[in-house]
Amino acid sequence: MNTTTTHFYGNTAVLTRRSLRHILRSPDTIITTAVMPVAIMVMFVYVLGGAINTGPYEYIDYMLPGILLITVASGIAYTAFRLFTDLQSGVFERFQSMPIARSSSLWAHVLTSLAANLMSLALVVGVALLLGFRTGAGPGAWLAVAGMLLLFTLALTWVAVVAGLSAKTVEGASAFSYPLIFLPFISSAFVPTDTMPGPVRWFAENQPVTSIVNSIRALFTQQSVGADLWLALAWCLGIMVVAYALAISTYKRRVS
Repeated sequence: MNTTTTHFYGNTAVLTRRSLRHILRSPDTIITTAVMPVAIMVMFVYVLGGAINTGPYEYIDYMLPGILLITVASGIAYTAFRLFTDLQSGVFERFQSMPIARSSSLWAHVLTSLAANLMSLALVVGVALLLGFRTGAGPGAWLAVAGMLLLFTLALTWVAVVAGLSAKTVEGASAFSYPLIFLPFISSAFVPTDTMPGPVRWFAENQPVTSIVNSIRALFTQQSVGADLWLALAWCLGIMVVAYALAISTYKRRVS
């Protein structure tokens, strides 16, 4: 491993610890991220779930994958907020005057987002278990679910980086997440898509959330994942590559 690579990893580790300390000193961020998905889960399970036919599955088992994606979409808003705050306070300019790898500050925010969202996801799964969620999935299936959620979080985090670097106000830095939070509602996350009218059904069946939700649901229920897994991976990787390129370009333009 050459000196430049070692320098990058060392800088990223130090800056990630800095960001994580901010979160650990303010755990309400993680709690706030989980509150809305938990509230939606409780409402759908106890108020609306009885009116929705999900076949052989309990409604909490059917809808949990969508709730997990909403949790991630809610959590990345804080990533954009933290990035915007650092940018406005001049932290990035100070870093530029120090012998620090340029991209390490961005990666620190990305890794912090992954850690914070994993904690929020664990909290939501814990509440789901209390509400009756059950699965016969083995360790391999759980690892596959975790990997899918990690990849989804990474893809959306780079979208959040673009938003945080491009925003003009603190409100704008986090407002971009609202459409992402809403997207699971027009998918197979809460109701089967065959109950939707034509144009809405077409959109629901051909947007990224549906393939990701279907993949996670199949893993939890020990069903065949099929083509949904490859579609989900393609969507996540495609979003991540495009968002990463835009983030690096925006970062160079804002900080250089």
